[in-house]
Amino acid sequence: MNHRHLLPEEFDLLLDDEVGFGVAPLREHARECAQCRAQLEDARLVVTALEELPRFAPSFTLANKVMSQVPVFVPWHVAAVETVTRLLPHSRPGRLAVAGLLATAGATLTGGALWLVSRGDLVTLAADVVGNHLRGAVVQAVQGGMVTLFGPAVMDTLQQGGLFGIGAVAAGFLAAATASAFGLRAIASAARRRG
Repeated sequence: MNHRHLLPEEFDLLLDDEVGFGVAPLREHARECAQCRAQLEDARLVVTALEELPRFAPSFTLANKVMSQVPVFVPWHVAAVETVTRLLPHSRPGRLAVAGLLATAGATLTGGALWLVSRGDLVTLAADVVGNHLRGAVVQAVQGGMVTLFGPAVMDTLQQGGLFGIGAVAAGFLAAATASAFGLRAIASAARRRG
């Protein structure tokens, strides 16, 4: 006689009426051991009660309702392909027309780029014009920022003092920024010591 009690997996084998090489000794043990026999009978009652419960099935719209609440991440390349596919015509002549337009636009842009590359002087002139406009915009933005930060008197100082005036304003700004940084650092270290 086996002196150990049945394990939960062994009860499952008996409840499922399994047949096989190790099941007969388990049945024999359950017949001889009062505790295992009682547990097996209790488990049979539970299985019978579970089998008698009515079967419920979710509605067909449950999956759609759940998925409408789930945020789904769509990679950018998939979204781009879907957008292009949605915008393209579905008929063959429409697709051929779009393909022809895209081929024409591509050829035009390629030809224009080749023409610009062959005209180095024109590219240099265009780059010089763009550079001058960009430089002017940056200078105006810096001047506007200086006037906003320090007032209109700064521009008079800069124009009168020239390079020395620019150096004085820059040194003042640097000193103010350094003092602010040290002040913030002192406040942070004092807060860290308290916490």
